[in-house]
Amino acid sequence: MTQQTMWKSFQDGQHYMSTWPMRKELAAVFPEHRYIKATKFATKVMPAVAAISILTQMVFNNYGAMPQAVAVALLALSMPLQGLWWLGKRSQTVLPPSLAKWYSEIHQKIVSEGYAMQPKKAQPRYQELAEVLSRAFKQLDRNSLDRWF
Repeated sequence: MTQQTMWKSFQDGQHYMSTWPMRKELAAVFPEHRYIKATKFATKVMPAVAAISILTQMVFNNYGAMPQAVAVALLALSMPLQGLWWLGKRSQTVLPPSLAKWYSEIHQKIVSEGYAMQPKKAQPRYQELAEVLSRAFKQLDRNSLDRWF
């Protein structure tokens, strides 16, 4: 994988993470909820774990264990990147037919309620599903959403 496509995947993952609606109705159906929570947690905590693993060996003058400490630090620093990479790949994955039908129904409902939306995609991806779900939760009333949730 080239550096540019990997960087694009990280950017797509960040965008997907900010777009996906963190709703309990979706948590049982999609793994995104768990991935997003874990990635946000890893982004906050793992840099500290990496620093502590190296600084602990330095404080105790245990330079013989420094290679293992560096390995632990690199593993800890890679965890948020792994989550962003997965989310980026997921966002660009084409929806299976059942979810594509669901995407079309929700998109049509939003448009029929009078809200402006981007044109419906012929081959929607998870990113478009996230955008439609986010708009549905923000703009449709609870009675309109009862059919799907």
